[in-house]
Amino acid sequence: MSGQSLLVPGEITPARSVPGNIRRPEYVGKPAPTPYTGPEVQDSDTLERMRVAGRIAAQAMEEAAKHIAPGVTTDELDRVAHDFMVDHGAYPSTLGYRGFPKSLCTSLNEVICHGIPDSTVLRDGDIVNLDVTAYINGVHGDNNATYLCGDVDEESRLLVERTRESLNRAIKAVRPGRQINVIGRVIESYAKRFGYGVVRDFTGHGINSSFHSGLIIPHYDSPHATTVMQPGMTFTIEPMLTLGTHEYDLWEDGWTVVTKDRKRTAQFEHTLVVTETGAEILTLP
Repeated sequence: MSGQSLLVPGEITPARSVPGNIRRPEYVGKPAPTPYTGPEVQDSDTLERMRVAGRIAAQAMEEAAKHIAPGVTTDELDRVAHDFMVDHGAYPSTLGYRGFPKSLCTSLNEVICHGIPDSTVLRDGDIVNLDVTAYINGVHGDNNATYLCGDVDEESRLLVERTRESLNRAIKAVRPGRQINVIGRVIESYAKRFGYGVVRDFTGHGINSSFHSGLIIPHYDSPHATTVMQPGMTFTIEPMLTLGTHEYDLWEDGWTVVTKDRKRTAQFEHTLVVTETGAEILTLP
């Protein structure tokens, strides 16, 4: 694995502004969102709106990813994704969610998730996860992917490739009538072939008009995840695989999650709806 030094927090710039005509999620300006009490199965109108939100989120992530290169700051990636979303009439869902100060998450190398964009400069050989969620017409679309920055070592490159494959396999396992835990079973069994850790404490989630509805999608084989999938259910699958332990530490910022052994980690995510025969990906550009 790359012998680069470990990450340290950078300087965070002020939160970016969103035009007043763009609708905010209800949690903006509050310490926490109102608990969701609606259905996990969505109607056709909600699904159509989620396709729009998902497409904008996917396009914003793609646009930010074009700027990944040695010497670029993670704050600049935040600016690109932020500007794309607001230019398309969407609110960046992470901005103001439980006080999160930025418009996407940038998680590098040993950061599992929830990295805050700041003055950190990308280095040749880094792996960079972008997690982008867009809110428009009253619904959210959430996706993320891990990208290579410059010349990345083979061990890290394979981790990224296989994490993407674990998501693809999990999506293929989605079927109405199956329990949610089949998703984690597929991911964990694939990851174990390579000796990877599977993060347990951060999961996929239900999503709709609520950023996180309360439905939990574990990425390991959990005996408790017995909810049966039904057509119209919407949720994310977002496996986080590690080169070492699945255990983690939390930075003092209260957000940035790093592997306890500081080995590298990768993640991929899509928002899905369960169909009569499988799953439809809602976060396609």
